[in-house]
Amino acid sequence: MSSYKVVIVGGGLAGLTAALHLSKYGIESLLIEKEKYPRHKVCGEYVSNEVLPYLSSLGVDPFLFGAKKMEHFELSAVTGDSCKAVLPLGGFSVSRYTLDAKMYELLKEQEIAIIHDTVTDINFNGENFQIELKDNPSVGAEFVLGAYGKRSSLDSKLKRSFIRSHAPYLAVKAHYRGEYPDNVVGLHNFYGGYCGVSKIENEALNICYIVSYKEFKKYRNIEEFQEKVLFKNISLKSILQNSQMLFDKPLAISQISFESKSLIKDHVIMCGDSAGMIHPLCGNGMSMAILSARMIANLLLEYFNMPSMTRNDLEKKYRIQWKKAFSSRLRTGRFLSRLFEYKRLSLLLINYLKSYPAVIEQIIKRTHGKPVESI
Repeated sequence: MSSYKVVIVGGGLAGLTAALHLSKYGIESLLIEKEKYPRHKVCGEYVSNEVLPYLSSLGVDPFLFGAKKMEHFELSAVTGDSCKAVLPLGGFSVSRYTLDAKMYELLKEQEIAIIHDTVTDINFNGENFQIELKDNPSVGAEFVLGAYGKRSSLDSKLKRSFIRSHAPYLAVKAHYRGEYPDNVVGLHNFYGGYCGVSKIENEALNICYIVSYKEFKKYRNIEEFQEKVLFKNISLKSILQNSQMLFDKPLAISQISFESKSLIKDHVIMCGDSAGMIHPLCGNGMSMAILSARMIANLLLEYFNMPSMTRNDLEKKYRIQWKKAFSSRLRTGRFLSRLFEYKRLSLLLINYLKSYPAVIEQIIKRTHGKPVESI
C-alpha cells in the first residue's frame, strides 16, 4: 500500500491550494479528486484581494488568464432599489473552470501525486489513516485533509452531525454574454434568495443565485422561477433579459446548508466548504477556502519540523486559528441574511445605505480579512 505524509481528499480550491503549498516545502502529498479538469462548478466566482499575494507566491496569477479586477460593489433589494460602494480591498472575478484547471496544471508540472477516483471510506488506526478508493488500491497517510466540498457521502461515513440537519437551499449558476461593468460585483436580492453577478474572463458574465428550496419548488422549472421571482427585482430582470446564456442549461446543486460543521472529525481535518460555508450574501467563500488551506498547510509544516508537536497540538491550534479568522465572518453573514429576508426591512436598509455608503464598506470589512503574507 502506497503511503504519504498528507492525503488531500477533494481537488477544489482548498485541496489544490493545500497541495501546492505543501509541495513548496517538499512535503509529500497525494491529491484525490473524482472529477477531471477543467469543469464548471456552481460558484459566485468572486475572490477578495486578501489572497492575491499568497496566490502569486504559489505561482498563480489570475490576471494572466483573464481575471477581471473588481473595484466596486452594488447591492439591490428585492424591488431592484440599489446602492453602491467601493470595495475596500478590491477583488477579482474568474471562473472556477479556468482557475481550478490552471492550479491543477501547476500540480502536474511539479509532479505532485494525483489520483482521479472516489474515496469510499477513511479509517484511522490511532497513528495513521487508510483511505479506501473505488477503483484503485487503498492508500495510507499520516494526515488526511477533507477538502471535498459542501456535502459528501463521506460526511455520512464520518457521522458528521450537520449531515442530519435540514439543508434547505438550492443554487443555480450559468455563464452569459451580456453588458455589465467589468469592475463591479453585484449582489441582487429576490424573495427567498440572492444572486451574484460579475464579469469573468473572455468577457463572459457569471450569474449565480441561491434560493430556499421551499420557494423554488412552487414553480415548474428554473425558467418559470426566474420569470416570476427574479424578474421582480428590476435590476436582475434587466441583466437577465439582456444577456444570452452560454451554457446549454444552467448548473444546479441542492441540499446546501449553512449550519456549523465540525472542523475535525475522527482526526480528518476539514478545510474549505467542508469546514464551513459563509453565506453568499458576503460573497467571499472562495477566499475562505484558499485561506483555510493556507492555514492548515502552515500548521502541518510546523508539525513536521517540530518533533515535540503532537497531533492534538496541531488540531487544537487549527481550531483556534480557524475560529479567529472566520467565526465573525460567518456570524455577520447569517445576521445579514436574516435582515434581507424581510422585504420592507431590506428596502429601509438599502435606502439607509444609499445615504451612507461608508457603512457598506464597514460591513464588507467584517466579512473580509487583510491581505495575507506570501510564502
